[in-house]
Amino acid sequence: MKKWAGKYVIGLTGNIGTGKSVVRRMLEHLGAYGIDADALSHRAIAKGAPAYEPILETFGRYVLGPDDQIDRRKLGKLVFSDSEALKQLESIVHPLVNQAVDLIVRRAPQKIIVIEAIKLLESSLAEVCDSIWVVYAPEEIQLGRLVQNRGMNEKEALQRLNSQPSQDAKLKAANVIIKNVSSYEDTWRQVSQAWQRHVKLADTLPLTISQPVRLNLGEVSVKRAGPRQTAEIVEVVNRLTQPTPPLTEAEVMAAFGEKAFLLLQVDEKTVGYLGWQVENLVARTTQIALDPTLPPAQYLPVLIREMERASTDLQCEISLVSASAGLARHDALWKSLGYEVRRPQELSVLAWQEAAEEISCAGCVLFFKQLRQDRVLRPI
Repeated sequence: MKKWAGKYVIGLTGNIGTGKSVVRRMLEHLGAYGIDADALSHRAIAKGAPAYEPILETFGRYVLGPDDQIDRRKLGKLVFSDSEALKQLESIVHPLVNQAVDLIVRRAPQKIIVIEAIKLLESSLAEVCDSIWVVYAPEEIQLGRLVQNRGMNEKEALQRLNSQPSQDAKLKAANVIIKNVSSYEDTWRQVSQAWQRHVKLADTLPLTISQPVRLNLGEVSVKRAGPRQTAEIVEVVNRLTQPTPPLTEAEVMAAFGEKAFLLLQVDEKTVGYLGWQVENLVARTTQIALDPTLPPAQYLPVLIREMERASTDLQCEISLVSASAGLARHDALWKSLGYEVRRPQELSVLAWQEAAEEISCAGCVLFFKQLRQDRVLRPI
């Protein structure tokens, strides 16, 4: 009997540096609900979370950083050089992650679920998946990504690569293999074709958009833009923000590996946009712009509320918005929307702090709003 009746579950795995997260986000663009099991494991070991004390009892206070949080790099160096230590860590963390995944899947309205986990096949999660998708990249590409994207030195990156099982074992277990070795467009083509072959499209719950509203300039609506609307996104970004050099379609396609876009329209003319991502149950808005002729007090709330509604559907705990100084100066507007100015270190949850630090930028103002009170992996 299926663990989650009415759900089609894709188990997504692959060794480090193969690009699993990019493929998960592509599946989210196609209508799946994505769960990053590895991010949930990071939450489980945060100070006050269920795995924190058992890890200290097992490995000692050596693994702590100066803020009394578990230093994942220290812990990684310890367990990735000792297979028994790695098994001990997994025996603490994996049951908690499985509980969190179960809770998230059960309350998700979406029928297609994708669970990303580097140790998927070594855990009980594989048994509840309807299909196993494996992302592959040759070792030289993996190594380059770890050094360039994650800041590892070559020795550390090789240690990580050598501590993992052979990719061959994962490939043999796969129902679908995605070769993430060249362009975003090529990977998107593979994912789209596999989706059409393996996923019943009738089971997909599309992202619904709120009904249009009438404001003083006409009928205002918001639409979700995907990779097929790349040219439209390029046009509005270049028109409203005038970046130097101008944004290209290739850059927008690559951005879809990280974020989604909402387009604000008045009588079907695009007059604003918002770029945001949902990661680790945190909504993070990193791009937002309006036509300068529009009064922000009327039109910005339409974009923000649509982002919040979509983020709430995706079970987000909080919304973070990194706004330009020009938009941030509308204090009364942000207060009316329920947002407060915060610094990353002022947030109470480590995962929230890390998300805030990732989107902080010079000249921007960080706004915070809590979308739900109940939390996955609540502190004890």
